[in-house]
Amino acid sequence: MVGMRRTEFDRLVVGEFGDSFGSWIAGSHVLTGLGATASELIAGGADLREVWWALCEDFEVPEGRRLGSDE
Repeated sequence: MVGMRRTEFDRLVVGEFGDSFGSWIAGSHVLTGLGATASELIAGGADLREVWWALCEDFEVPEGRRLGSDE
């Protein structure tokens, strides 16, 4: 994924975790390798791909689901 957009990031989070749990994760879970929440990192201009991959690592999202569903 090159140049992930915020809409794509949000789609992946909701697709994997659901709307409510995804929002909770983004705002409260401190990402192990990055030292801040997804919301804090995004507000600070972090690379969305890096934030998404960190979420996947912390929550052990299987590699086959890390790019979202094929819909």
